[in-house]
Amino acid sequence: MRLYQALRSADRFRTVFDFGGRDVAHWFPGHMAKGLKQMRASLRSVDCIIEVHDARIPFSGRNPVFRETLDVRPHVLILNKMDLADLSSKQRILAKLEEDGVRNVLFTDCLKQRDDNIKKLVPMVMGIIGSTQRFNRDENTDYCLMVIGVPNVGKSSLINSLRRTNLKKGRASRVGGEPGITKAVLTKIQVCERPIIHLLDTPGVLPPKIESVETGMKLALCGTILDHLVGEDIIADYLLYSLNRLGKFSYVEKYELQEPSDDIHHVLKHIAVKLKKTQRVKAITGVGNITVTIPNYTAAAYDFIRAFRKGELGRVMLD
Repeated sequence: MRLYQALRSADRFRTVFDFGGRDVAHWFPGHMAKGLKQMRASLRSVDCIIEVHDARIPFSGRNPVFRETLDVRPHVLILNKMDLADLSSKQRILAKLEEDGVRNVLFTDCLKQRDDNIKKLVPMVMGIIGSTQRFNRDENTDYCLMVIGVPNVGKSSLINSLRRTNLKKGRASRVGGEPGITKAVLTKIQVCERPIIHLLDTPGVLPPKIESVETGMKLALCGTILDHLVGEDIIADYLLYSLNRLGKFSYVEKYELQEPSDDIHHVLKHIAVKLKKTQRVKAITGVGNITVTIPNYTAAAYDFIRAFRKGELGRVMLD
């Protein structure tokens, strides 16, 4: 699609998203207090905290409870899925995080077979541990790290990537495309031989309170919670709003639209027809019931969201 066509359409795009009075409290099934309690109980044996978060939302949705209860140990922030994020503003992100007291930051793509940034993690962690007191673990020659984060940001992928890089072994943690794959509260996994390092894998823990509906929507868009808790239709509409606001119009070419659109109903109908995602329903008429074929908007919305999560709609920075 020609650039001038996109610019011609830009003045029609929404500048504010209407959340329709939604309450994010209804999207989250509790705050997973059991997991946090057991994490706190294990801190005595932990040398460093590894927090994993989605690089597309480096500020939104990081669980403040982690900082309040687990910051008694050194801390590294891993911004994973960097292959899906627009990192043109990387320096701005690092500067803002440093203002918030987060100085040890690493961008990673843990699904990549060889990620050079993963190789930097062990030396970074050892440097941090070496500059702090280990207290009761001072005589131990092996090290223990705890991996934390909200659901579906790549904690298990990080563990598997570290094992692949340092031990030349296959995956030890199951990886999935939806939140809640890691069920066990604490699983100890070796990820390095020299020095001996184990990671405590933990299930994703959501904040007990989301700071705003928009933050909750960003988390939903990145797959941190199950789609049906928010609704595929509203997630798809927020995605369309975000892509247009950021000037990311690759969805036009992917789905063979004439031009960018701010009408999610129009976009989903086009996707459904193009991908033959239709459904047959009964319609009541004056002469009796008939069966008609209509677009399956839910299936189309799911495809639109999935394309974003796989990076097929371009790299995006939502914060």
